[in-house]
Amino acid sequence: MALLNIRKFPDPALKDPAKPVANIDGGLTNFIESMVQTMYAAPGVGLAAPQVGDSRRVVVLDTDHQNPGKKLLRLINPKVVAAEGSVIWEEGCLSVVDYTADVKRAARVLVRAWTPEEKEIEIEADDLLAVALQHEIDHLDGKLFIDRISRIKRELYRRKLAKLIKEGKADGQRPSSVRI
Repeated sequence: MALLNIRKFPDPALKDPAKPVANIDGGLTNFIESMVQTMYAAPGVGLAAPQVGDSRRVVVLDTDHQNPGKKLLRLINPKVVAAEGSVIWEEGCLSVVDYTADVKRAARVLVRAWTPEEKEIEIEADDLLAVALQHEIDHLDGKLFIDRISRIKRELYRRKLAKLIKEGKADGQRPSSVRI
């Protein structure tokens, strides 16, 4: 498996909604394993296919930093089928360089998806897993977490990013936060 290139905001590909997977085959399974390796190498908690330039509805997540791989999820065509409550969570993103923000999300979710083994599963989640699932599914819908913050904060981030790029400092490293 190969490490994949993670696209960064403002790459227009990050705004395109992903297409449902119609056929689970060996090529898809290999791609998913490359996504897993890329997520761990980044390092991140989750990664969606559009972040690596693929337009299929595929995400990988692992919220257990102490035991990588133990709670690894490989999800095909995931969708939130129920949500309740609300929580404010500080989010970062592998595709959003040098920025975190508080985002309001559902506190608990029920997600339905398929596995690479062609099993339909349901995941009941809260806390970080619920936030990560919603964050990654947003990527599949062409949304970034910065689309969920105020227009003023988003514009301040754009200006900060432009300055970092101009200074040659937009390397995507943010050591103090977890990136979803």
